[in-house]
Amino acid sequence: MSVVNPHAAGIDIGAQFHVVAVGPECADESVRSFRSFTTDLHELARWLRHVKVTTVVMESTGIYWLPVFEILESYGFEVQLVNAREAKSVPGRKSDVNDAQWLQKLHRYGLLRASFRPRQDVATLRSYLRQRERLLEYAASHIQHMQKALMQMNVQLHHVVEDITGVTGMKIIRAIVAGERDTDVLAQHRDRRCKASVETIREALGGHYQPEHVFELTQAVALYDFYQTQVTQCDQRIETALKQLQAGIKPVAAPLPAARHRGKQSNDFSFDVRAALYGMLGVDLTQIHGLGPYVALKLIAECGNDMSRWPSVKHFTSWLCLAPGNKISGGKILSSKTRRSSSKAAAALRLAAVAIGRTDTALGGFYRRLSARIGKAKAVTATARKIAVLFYNTLRYGIEYVDPGATYYEERYRQRVLNNLTRRAESLGYVLQVKAT
Repeated sequence: MSVVNPHAAGIDIGAQFHVVAVGPECADESVRSFRSFTTDLHELARWLRHVKVTTVVMESTGIYWLPVFEILESYGFEVQLVNAREAKSVPGRKSDVNDAQWLQKLHRYGLLRASFRPRQDVATLRSYLRQRERLLEYAASHIQHMQKALMQMNVQLHHVVEDITGVTGMKIIRAIVAGERDTDVLAQHRDRRCKASVETIREALGGHYQPEHVFELTQAVALYDFYQTQVTQCDQRIETALKQLQAGIKPVAAPLPAARHRGKQSNDFSFDVRAALYGMLGVDLTQIHGLGPYVALKLIAECGNDMSRWPSVKHFTSWLCLAPGNKISGGKILSSKTRRSSSKAAAALRLAAVAIGRTDTALGGFYRRLSARIGKAKAVTATARKIAVLFYNTLRYGIEYVDPGATYYEERYRQRVLNNLTRRAESLGYVLQVKAT
């Protein structure tokens, strides 16, 4: 085999130390260990520069690889992160030294594929968005704590209001925390948009207010408010990151198209995400059915805004693990199942596919037809792939999405069946005719 990367190094990442291997022609001591402290990582980078290494490869081991990757990248090395599944060692002895040498050898001959990693500014946006999602999960656990405290006091608030964190629910809960116990006064906090009547709410609030349960409710509300404050701070950082991504981009002349959805959702951002994305991308991704402002931002944060990183849309859907597998031996297809994936972008697309299955759109009709024929699980994957194709084509080629209608895929399927029947009839010497009505 020909050498592709003559000045290559391989690093076996660990929690307390990292083992680095270079070619035997680069240094007398071709394998060295460095501790995971920052000063040692800088020493590692200086040693690699001294032995004339230009490209480095490492496995994605937890999050331990992140500081090594960033420091080596700051020194100007070409750093590649590879999937551990694709760099399995040959059978035999297993040690950190062997792993580092095996990685170096594979990378030297160009046998490893680098995993996708977005640009640093996109990675920053992704970190803020993931932190926001984590904070919302923490806040959701304290909503459960509030419900538990209310149930212990036999206050049936969550049975008469749709969401206890809505306007009516939070006004009543804050009044209870403040010491109010009169059900008539508490029921007056009902918002005019609440479907339950004042009388129903009054009856639901007649509870047994024990001090320990009120204390538990008080702390749950305080923690919920704290996480909501943290989410607001994340929104500010996300907005700033989007503005930095928009810097240097020529402003879009065309106005922002009208929104398909005007309702405000729970846990929504404190700024106009749709307008920020339109100013950065020049296209409105929310015109694609299934992609709301949050899902569109999620996909940009996970995949970036440069679709040229994937040569074609097939490469993109394969990276998302939404394309069929290809296990063939002896000319026989052994399996065509999609690969398992922990991709957050693929998970967002699958959720969008489930939601769009209930809509009267072309994609909704496509989902319902497939779910009736092959099951809901496969229909979700196929619909998610279609949304991913629309997302890729919109970003890379600026193709404007136009919904062909709910019956579009049904008509195509019907025409395909008719063509097959006509062809089979002709092969048997018959002519297919339309039944007279």
